[in-house]
Amino acid sequence: MESKLNVILLSHTPDPEKVVASAAKLCYSASDIQSLTEKQTPEKVQSFLERLSNYGHMSPVEHISFTFGIEGISRSLTHQLVRHRLASYSQKSQRYVAEGQFDYIVPPAIADIPEAKALYIQTMEAEQKAYDKLVERLTESHKSKLMKQGKSEKDALAAAQKRAFEDARYVLPNACETKIIVTMNARELLHFFNLRCCNRAQWEIRACATQMLKLVKPVAPTLFASAGPSCLEGPCPEGAMYCGDIKGVRETFKKL
Repeated sequence: MESKLNVILLSHTPDPEKVVASAAKLCYSASDIQSLTEKQTPEKVQSFLERLSNYGHMSPVEHISFTFGIEGISRSLTHQLVRHRLASYSQKSQRYVAEGQFDYIVPPAIADIPEAKALYIQTMEAEQKAYDKLVERLTESHKSKLMKQGKSEKDALAAAQKRAFEDARYVLPNACETKIIVTMNARELLHFFNLRCCNRAQWEIRACATQMLKLVKPVAPTLFASAGPSCLEGPCPEGAMYCGDIKGVRETFKKL
C-alpha cells in the first residue's frame, strides 16, 4: 500500500557544520570568536568534525537545530515521537480541529490481508459515525446551555462546537492521521536516529526517521556520515532481541 508519509526539512541552522566546528574549536583556543570562525575553511571543518566524533565530544553538536514538517502519519507514531523530550513539537489539535471524515493510516501488514483490511476499514467507518454523532449531540447540549446563559445563537454555536470536539475526540483511533512540526538539535537527532532507524523500531516511526535522515545528510554530510541505527558502528545493543540482519542494515544505511 502506498505510504502517505511526507517529511519536509523546513529550516536548519545556517552553515551548521561550521557552527559546530567553531563551537568545538573555541574550547581549545584563545582566539576571539570572530577570528576563529573566519579561519574555518570547509577542509578544516570536515577534519575537525571527524576528530570531534572520535573524541566523543558531543556538546558542540547541540548548537545546531533542524525543523521538520511531517504529515501523513498516525497519532500512534506521534505518541512515540514526543517521548523524545529534548525537542519542540506543534501538532494538529483534535480539540480545536474537527475530524469529520478523518483520514487514517493502514498498517502494511493489515493492508496485505483482505479480510483484515476489510475489518479495519469497517472499524474506522464505525468510529467516524460515532464521532460525528457525538459531536452533533454534544453541540446541541452545549449550545442550549450557553444560550440560556445569555449568549447569542451564533456565539453559542461556535463555543459549543469546540466543546463538542474536545470530548468526542475520545473515540478517535490511534490510526487517525495527523500533522506535526518538530525541531531537534543535532545531538538529539543523532540519538533519535540511533533508536528509531533500528529494525526493532515500529515500522512507521522507522520510515519517518529514515526520511528525516535522508534530508539532513546533504546539509551536514560529515556530522551525519555515520548516523542511523546503533549497530552501524558497533555491536547490536538489542541483545536477545537482535533483528538478525546487521549486514543488511549496514548496507542499507551506507547507500542512504
